[in-house]
Amino acid sequence: MTKGKVAVALSGGVDSSVAALLLKEAAYDVMGIHMRLWDSPHSEYQTHRAEDICRILDIPFHQVDLQKEFELCVVDYFCREYQQGRTPNPCVACNQHIKFGLLLDKALSLGADYLATGHYARVEHSRDGHRLLKAADTSRDQSYFLYTLTLEKLGHVLFPLAEYSKDEVKQMAKQARLPTATKPSQDVCFISQKNYATFLSQRFPTQPGDIVDTRGRKLGQHQGIANYTIGQRHGLGLSSTQVLSAGKPLYVIRIEPERNRIVLGSEKELYSQKLAARKLNWISGKAPREPITVRAKIRYKSKEAEAILFFRNDSVDVHFTQPQKAVTPGQAIVFYNNDEVLGGGIIDSDGIGA
Repeated sequence: MTKGKVAVALSGGVDSSVAALLLKEAAYDVMGIHMRLWDSPHSEYQTHRAEDICRILDIPFHQVDLQKEFELCVVDYFCREYQQGRTPNPCVACNQHIKFGLLLDKALSLGADYLATGHYARVEHSRDGHRLLKAADTSRDQSYFLYTLTLEKLGHVLFPLAEYSKDEVKQMAKQARLPTATKPSQDVCFISQKNYATFLSQRFPTQPGDIVDTRGRKLGQHQGIANYTIGQRHGLGLSSTQVLSAGKPLYVIRIEPERNRIVLGSEKELYSQKLAARKLNWISGKAPREPITVRAKIRYKSKEAEAILFFRNDSVDVHFTQPQKAVTPGQAIVFYNNDEVLGGGIIDSDGIGA
């Protein structure tokens, strides 16, 4: 007797293949499901790998074409945010709308009880509900990217790698003779070689504008605000003398799309103690009514920092105990209580000057 039917989202990589292996060994009825998201040689490679994994594990293979939906929900969003001077996180959008949206729906329509992925995170199921927690191996934890999940969706989600390290996963793949050699991963799956500028220039016209310091003095000219992000120091298109102020380097501290200009400042001016966030999701389905103290992450690789949340109708003001470096509009901010993910939102403003 099986524990239930599980569709495993197979990317062709080691993590998702071992997720399928673990579930099969745990007596689940497992099938593989692969998303076709982008038309490229890398996508073809991933599809063939997913098929090979299903053959090795002797599980059914399904493929779902979500290219149009991916274009609309992820790629268009990615470009639109950069066009507006913001720095998006396409993985968060993909998880929300594609993996745990359309793909989850497809898995359930195929008769699956659960959708499993190779994410390093934990779901705690109980009669009282479900909680999203950090992975046991915090160095690999990916709960940051999953804050848009809801209680209803968590009830249909499994993360088999929750208790394992990456090294353990690789070893299990090797022992099961699953493919472990992979092509170099892409930071953004639809952009090869991290060539953002070229990709974005093909999607919308760029307009040159001024690069100024905090006093408004012109330092040079940019070729499009989409080529810049908060905290950027290199690749500013200026000479070495132009990017030095009193012998100290300058950084992008603000992007002003309404003026089509980039503002540079000192490293000290990169720090903010406040920010506002919108498009909030609370995993419990209920937003706190009173101010609460949390641990917050302003980007995936940043350290958690203590903060107090003050709630408005459709947004939250975040006040940090210690100033944070390079708070970036468009990025996700995720709120934690110890190991539990409470929810998160999208940074709307950095609070500089507040």
